Parts: sequence; C-alpha cells; structure tokens
Amino acid sequence: MRPTDRPARVTAPIMLLGGVLAAVVAARRVQQTWGATAEEVRGGLPGDDVLGAADLMATRAVSIAAPPQDVWPWLAQLGQGRGGFYSYDRLQSLLGLYIDNADDVMPEWQDIAPGDVVLLAPEVELAVVLAEPGHALVLHGDPESGSRTAEIGMPFGFTWAFVLRPGPRGTTRLLVRERYTYVRPWARPLVELVQVASFVMTERMLRGIRDRAEARPPAQPVA
Repeated sequence: MRPTDRPARVTAPIMLLGGVLAAVVAARRVQQTWGATAEEVRGGLPGDDVLGAADLMATRAVSIAAPPQDVWPWLAQLGQGRGGFYSYDRLQSLLGLYIDNADDVMPEWQDIAPGDVVLLAPEVELAVVLAEPGHALVLHGDPESGSRTAEIGMPFGFTWAFVLRPGPRGTTRLLVRERYTYVRPWARPLVELVQVASFVMTERMLRGIRDRAEARPPAQPVA
C-alpha cells in the first residue's frame, strides 16, 4: 500500500459524514422556515412574549388570495372537536387525534376569546391567550398550568401563533409560529421529532386554509 492510500481512505468517510450532517441541517432549516421569508423568520410576532426566550422556534407561511377577514373564520374554528386543522385526514387518524376537518365555516365555532381552550388532541389542551379577529390567534400549551396538558407530563412549554398580515390587492400572508421552551432534560430530542411531524401537518394545514379561504366565502361577516 502506498503511503498516500490510508489518508485517502480515512478522509472519504469523514467527507461523507460531513455531507450528510450538512444535508440534515439544511433540511431542518427548510422545514422550520417553510414558505416564510428571512424577514418574517427574524421578525417579532404576537405571542412571542408568552414564553420569553425560546429553545426552538419554527416560522412557516403561505400567501392567500383573500383578505384577512375572509381567512380569520377558518382560524377561529381550529381545534379537535371543532373545525379540525385542515391537514391530512388519514395521518390525523393514524395518530389517534380523532379530528374531522371542516369544509365550511360554522357560526357556532366563531366565538373564541382569551381563556378559552382549544384541543390539539383529546388529552392536549391549548389555552387561548390572544384572539384578535382578522389579525392573530395565539394558543399556549403550559406544562405547569394544572390542565390536562400538564397531567400527561408534557416536557415543554409551547405557543402556537397564527398571524394574518394584509397584502396587496386584497391578499393575506398567513404566518404560523411555534415556540418551545424545554422543562425536562429529554425535551430536546422529543421536540426535534415533533418538529418533523409538525412540518408535514403544518404545510398541509396552511394549504388547506388557503384553499378554503380562496374557494368559499365566510358563513357570516366578521367585524
């Protein structure tokens, strides 16, 4: 064996591993910022102050050819046992979420206010901390609140913000931001796994809201 053979054989696996890690980091970045501009990712949004400094944040976005007042009713009825999350029906069923995605705006689900509870799943409660029609809906999962979410031992605090920004010619930018704070040592790897599923579900949810808002007017006017 020539003296130069060993370094070449050692370097190749290291380069391959480096390439794989770089690809993983890039994929993680893409899934956490899907559809959002760099400015939207960096900028502040309603709900950012609920947790303070976050251990992980994801910001995703979509453009909708409808004004914010026509998009808001679909946000107002989010939740298990309500309008659902407009994502993949079969995947939601496989995860045991028991969610039906509504294709119509239902007037009985439009009244939502701070202090209300939205179910992410049968045992996971999110508290409404902000509900401004036509502008923003912010949900909070607090593992120390005494709610059912705390009872199942969720190892992280969580906020889920839906923000509507008016665009040109009656359009809307819908931004969705997730922020996490870890309260248990094993929360970090769990949240990383959660983020993979979250990306898949959120990407479909954003498209589901967009398609509904563009195709169907609200069932009732929203001030």
